[in-house]
Amino acid sequence: MGEHRYEVEVTWSGATTGYRDYTRNHELLAAGRPNIPATADPKFRGDKTRWNPEQLLVASLSDCHMLWYLHLCAEAGIVVTNYHDTAEGVMDNVRFQQVTLRPQVTIRDAEQAEQAAALHAEAHKRCFIANSVNFPVAHEPTVITAD
Repeated sequence: MGEHRYEVEVTWSGATTGYRDYTRNHELLAAGRPNIPATADPKFRGDKTRWNPEQLLVASLSDCHMLWYLHLCAEAGIVVTNYHDTAEGVMDNVRFQQVTLRPQVTIRDAEQAEQAAALHAEAHKRCFIANSVNFPVAHEPTVITAD
């Protein structure tokens, strides 16, 4: 498959005159993409209206899993019509302890529900982000049919 590279810029400006005084707001940039307004977690003096690194990590795990899952379903002939995940990460003061993905997937054919549910395990095995973290990523999928 070869090596893939991902270039991202992080830009911040301000003055670090004291821990309570400087802004945590910054921008995440990548060529040809919209900027992402980012900050620290509000517990660490961040802006609650911006994305923080912890949320972005949980989102990356959820997103990667979804993309692999949709790929596997397409290969298996399972028609997915909707996918919604409410992912949650649990972190202590040092590191993430676990992330739980709770995808709710709508498929067209009820006879494929068992196979559709089983593909979550394979998606997890293939997810680049899940393979890169040192904490468990759990899955609590639900499969429903469109009718």
